[in-house]
Amino acid sequence: MASVIFEIKHYQISWRQLENRDVSGAKIKIRGLVRCTGMEPQSKTEYTLDVIFLAPDSPVPQPSFNSNERKGAMYMPIADMLAFVDMLRHEKPIFGHLYDEKPDWFSVTTNKEPVGSAETGEE
Repeated sequence: MASVIFEIKHYQISWRQLENRDVSGAKIKIRGLVRCTGMEPQSKTEYTLDVIFLAPDSPVPQPSFNSNERKGAMYMPIADMLAFVDMLRHEKPIFGHLYDEKPDWFSVTTNKEPVGSAETGEE
């Protein structure tokens, strides 16, 4: 099983009026995309995870990971986009998790941190 955990260092936000795209036989409706890029710590290899935000009436395809191209994609409802971007803006470090044989394990996570650290400035 090819899997990778990488630290997200950069992100790019794209809003779409409505992009129709075929993904694995499903006709999805894209409203936004957040491209997350970063490095896997041991190999220093760059990886990309596209978090694609879908219209409410869109089907939701399974996440995908192409280990040769070092690119993954996961899909979420458009209602979650602002909360996702808020996490990218305010948390550090953040990690992308990609698994080619277990797509339901795709995730974006923070490290363990003290309760209330954002309010007090403590780390």
